[in-house]
Parts: sequence; structure tokens; C-alpha cells
Amino acid sequence: MDRNPSPPSSEAEEEEGGGDAVGSTMYSKHWLFSILTRLIEVISPEKTEPTVSPEEIQTELDEEMENDICKVWDMSMDEDVASFLQEFNAPDIFMGVFAKSRCPRLTEICVGILGNMACFQDICMSISKDENLGQVLLQRLCDSDSPTLLETSRLLLTCLSQPEVANVWVERIRENPSVYDCVCFIMSSSTNVELLVKVGEVVDKLFDLDEELMLNWIKNGTCQSVGPSVDDSPEELPDFKIVPCILEAAKQVRSDNPEGLDVYMHILQLLTTVDEGVQAIVQAPDGGKETWSLLYDLVCHELCQPDDPPIIVQEQKTVLASILSVLSAMFASQTDQEYTKMRKNMPLIGSLIRILQYMEGCGTKSVDNSKESEQQETGRADLNEEDFHLKILKDICCELLSNMLQELTKENTLEGLHQGHLNEQTCSCAFQNLLPLYFASVESFLEVLREADQALADNLEKRFPNLKVQA
Repeated sequence: MDRNPSPPSSEAEEEEGGGDAVGSTMYSKHWLFSILTRLIEVISPEKTEPTVSPEEIQTELDEEMENDICKVWDMSMDEDVASFLQEFNAPDIFMGVFAKSRCPRLTEICVGILGNMACFQDICMSISKDENLGQVLLQRLCDSDSPTLLETSRLLLTCLSQPEVANVWVERIRENPSVYDCVCFIMSSSTNVELLVKVGEVVDKLFDLDEELMLNWIKNGTCQSVGPSVDDSPEELPDFKIVPCILEAAKQVRSDNPEGLDVYMHILQLLTTVDEGVQAIVQAPDGGKETWSLLYDLVCHELCQPDDPPIIVQEQKTVLASILSVLSAMFASQTDQEYTKMRKNMPLIGSLIRILQYMEGCGTKSVDNSKESEQQETGRADLNEEDFHLKILKDICCELLSNMLQELTKENTLEGLHQGHLNEQTCSCAFQNLLPLYFASVESFLEVLREADQALADNLEKRFPNLKVQA
């Protein structure tokens, strides 16, 4: 059986509902109302005898009820249906489901219907301003059922994406320490890629909306909060730290969901926009080694590889910009760490230069941000946005490359020449992109290069006559 059966056909609705259509749809008010009534009966206290033990409470929906409520789920994507459900207090009925039902599938469907309803601004405002409903929905993040967690995350992301109510949810989440713990628990333990991506999008949106909340989560640990449980007994969660949880989720999604990897890399980038975030990364128990290793591996062995066409840089520009931004922040703040030593990072220098080569190779001339590209007409707005993101990638790439070149010794350079990461072509590309902004860095590297390969240094000086290196 499909998880979401299609809504009833118009013929069936006419038979069941006569002419009582919902708005401009062909859906029957009578049929919808009957489903809401049956839903109330499912959770009605009268249905549970005092002698029934918790183990005997219904945990499965019968097939007919599941089919019908799933039809409502699909129908709720229509604004007229969503408004009808709101008018007949469906959110209050769903609150009763959350409070009394022991059926995970029913809870999932009800949260999913609310998620569809929240896509419409007026309904979203009504749902968001209901403090009791808001608290109950946040509690669903502590659920043990992955499909329910997915629908809860989708609902939260929908609300956070609507400017009129986003602050209401940010404040509500800030005041609920359990949200932090439950989100960290999901990121660190779930293997459900779809759920991890959606939770990541929620965290990314929260951090983007509110720096104070991000700072709180960076500094946070457990607060004796209620964690995922299959019964009513609270569970104390481990002392979660945000960075290891993000890394664990990123590892889970990296091979199956490129968009999900992009989301988690952007979360890490947002952390580096504040001092506390950088410190949280580099002062982890492993000194940031795990973060560096993951990002290094992505850049050197997975993204923008030698056998990829140059155009790949267009597709990967946002995730590359996030990764390189984090690496740059780590390199600048922890140059004494073993993992940042240049003898281990020549492949990274090679990858940075390859990214710059690919940007030139795919014809992104306007990445240089010339006056002409700044004055594009409105009809080319999309192209300008593309160029803008590529320029960001170039700026971040050049900053990290210049900092790394300044740390090279003669021995490192010889190793880079031997491994093929440095040669006349790659060095020329590096100089072309780094000059004139990073003149000092290029000059410093050329001086070291002269010690390692004087002929190559001479050739580069001829190509870039403004460089003067003391013999």
C-alpha cells in the first residue's frame, strides 16, 4: 500500500458529498467532516476502557482509516481544503492525537497534514501563534519514529521560511533546551538520509536567522532534557556538542545526497562567522582533526576532480565555497596543529589551483568582477547571481591558497614539484589569480621556489615581470 494514496475521485465525491464541494474543489465537505469525526473517535477517552493496559492500546491504524486520513493528507495541499480544516479546528484535533495516540503512523500523518496547511500564510500564522500547539509540535522532535520526525522537521522548516512567523519559532526554540538535544541526537545517531537532510535544513535556517541562538547552541550541553523514548518515561541524553553531531550527519549524507552535504557544509561555514564557532571546531577533543580530515577528503578526493569537466565547478560552487571557508578559518587559527602542516597538505594546494583552473576553463570571465559585469541589465540578473557565487568561491579559494603558499618551505615545495601539484602551468594559474591582491604571498613563495627550482622561478618571473625576487 502506498504511503500517500491519491485523494478520492471527483465521481466518488459527488456520490458521497452531493454538491457540498470545498471551495472551488470537487472535494466533499461532508466526507472531510466525517473523517475528522472518526479521528476524534479514534482518540476519544471513551474508547479506552479503564482496565486496558498501555500495551493493549492501539498502535496500528486499520487499513480503511489509514487510507482515508492519507487522502486528507494529500488533499490538504489545496488551499481551500487547508482552510476548511482550519475552520473546523483540525489543529486542535491533531493536538488530541499527539497527546493520546500511541500509533506512530497516525501521528506522522497528522503532523504531515499540518505541514501542508502551514504552506499557506494565514494558516501558518494561526498555527504559529498557538502557543500550546507550538510546544506540542516541538516535543515531536523527541519522538522515536523517523517518519514523524521527518514531517515535524518539514513543518518547522516551512514555518521558519515564512518571515511573518519565523521569529516566533526562533524564540520558542531558544526557550526549549530539549530542541537542541533532540536535534543533536538525530544528527549523531540517525541513518535516515532524508531525515538528516531535513533536520540539517532546519538547523541551517535557524543559524541563518538568529546568531544568538547559534551562539547558545555552540556553547550548549545537555540540560536534563527529555529525549527520544517509546514510552512516557524521560531519557537523559548524552552531553552533546554541536560540531561532532554536524560531522556525523555530514558523513551519513555525503555519498547519498549532494544537496544534504551542501546543507551541512553551510552549517559549518555559519559557525565560522563567529569566534566562538571557530573555537568550537578547533578546540574539540581532537583539536579539529576530524573536521579537517573530512573537508580535506572532500576537496582532494571527491569534489572537482581531475577527471571532471571544468563545468563541474558551476555545479559544486556553493558546497566548495562553504568547505574552503571552513578550512581557511581553521588554517588561520590553528597553524600549529599537526594536520595543518604543509608537508601533509600539498594535495590540497593542488586542488585549490585546480578549482581556479576550472573556473577559467568553463568560461567564467566575469568572475573577475569587472565594471561591465557589475552593470549587467535586469534581463541578465540570473547570470549575475551565478557570477556572484563564483566570485565568492574564487575569493575564498585565493585567500586560503595565499595563506598556504606563505607557509611553504623548500622541502615542501620540492615535494609538491615531485608529486605534480606544482609546475609551470599550475603556478602560473595561481599567480594569475592571486595578483595583485596577494602580492606579498606570491613574492614569498617565488623566493622559496627559486631555492627548489631556479629555472621554473625564472620562467615565472618572465611571465610576471612585476615580481622581483632577490637572488
